[in-house]
Amino acid sequence: MPMQLAGSCRCGAVAFSVQSHTPAPYQLCYCSICRKQAGGGGYAINLGADARTLEIKGKDAIGIFRARIHDDEHSKATTSSGERNFCTKCGTALWLFDPTWADLVHPFASAIDSDLPKPPSRVHLMLKYKASWVEPDIRAGETAYDLYPELSIADWHRQHGMWVD
Repeated sequence: MPMQLAGSCRCGAVAFSVQSHTPAPYQLCYCSICRKQAGGGGYAINLGADARTLEIKGKDAIGIFRARIHDDEHSKATTSSGERNFCTKCGTALWLFDPTWADLVHPFASAIDSDLPKPPSRVHLMLKYKASWVEPDIRAGETAYDLYPELSIADWHRQHGMWVD
């Protein structure tokens, strides 16, 4: 059975739960969108979960931010299809949902109140876009990517024995 994750915002206006086969907080994303919206260490940590199981209390306090993307990977500025959900009362980043992958939701580990399993290693991604002041702590056995990693969140969890049935 998937792991039940419980999360909330800082002020308590929003609480949510969702089931996850991929609950290990192993990915550190350094893109400007994640670090500016979620903050913390110059990166954000996204988990994977089943969007069909997402239950929300306090929906009226949720705002959605769709980032404008203007970087050297895109010839012109575009609007992300990703919907970054946050609490409008306290600003806590809660989860990312992208209708392109409607079965998935990506809670930010920083919003999860449940105990999460400790990953055996970490993956640093989007380092091409890290802030100049950030000095990534890339340890032995960890991988780093200028853009996206080779493995999906699900594949990484399976490969590292972290998949929760």
